[in-house]
Amino acid sequence: VWYHKPVINEELLQSLPNLKIVASAGVGIDHLDLNLLSSYGVKVYNTPFAVSTDTADLAMALMLVSSRRLVEGYQMAVFSNTEYFPADWLGDEVSGKTLGIVGMGTIGYKVAERANGFEMKILYHNRNRRNKEEESAVGAIYCKKLDYLLQQSDFVLLSVILTPQTHKLIGKRELELMKPTATLINISRGLVVNQDALVEALHNKVIKAAALDVTYPEPLPRDHPLLKLKNVIITPHIGSATRKSRRVMMENMTESIRAGLAGLPVPHEVL
Repeated sequence: VWYHKPVINEELLQSLPNLKIVASAGVGIDHLDLNLLSSYGVKVYNTPFAVSTDTADLAMALMLVSSRRLVEGYQMAVFSNTEYFPADWLGDEVSGKTLGIVGMGTIGYKVAERANGFEMKILYHNRNRRNKEEESAVGAIYCKKLDYLLQQSDFVLLSVILTPQTHKLIGKRELELMKPTATLINISRGLVVNQDALVEALHNKVIKAAALDVTYPEPLPRDHPLLKLKNVIITPHIGSATRKSRRVMMENMTESIRAGLAGLPVPHEVL
């Protein structure tokens, strides 16, 4: 399954009685009905580690681009009517700021490793707490309550999988808990955020900015209000979009299929 295609529904499963395996590119499995697949005896494999390094790199890129206003700066530099660069055109620093990571899985932890190099204070909220050695290695502080992380962070990074529990995890209430100077960064799934509430928060300066690699739907309708706001950066879901990552993803899928059909253990089976 690549880019959620083909759609794995009951009609397809009934038409493929010998189907044994579905291999899905990437980490997210929200496009797959695991109960339905299991009822047909079909196993599911994904490629969680193939995407982690490049997605973490993109998270840092979004943080830097947004805080330093690079898109606006580029537009100013190349605009045909620009005659001078204003001295009071300023961005914000990243180094030394507080990063709150919501979802400290493989990708979230790799972001923490990178943020540690920027001397950032790192808070994180996760279903399960990391061990003390892992926390110490990146200087991360566990927040049992999401509210505390939202209140304290200059940047809030969403790096969770989409489940019923994380659907619209960030809504009007959560956005109002954030600092008015804070930036929301989403590299997970668009539906983790209530987009209507986000538009309102950005328009009313409840938070300062948003940097989104994911939206709902993708792409957004061309008249969507998020596309008209200057304090928003949107990229086309490119967290894993490097030549190396895409090749490794495909290799992982084929290796899983071969192992699964041979009855061998498969490390990336989704249970």
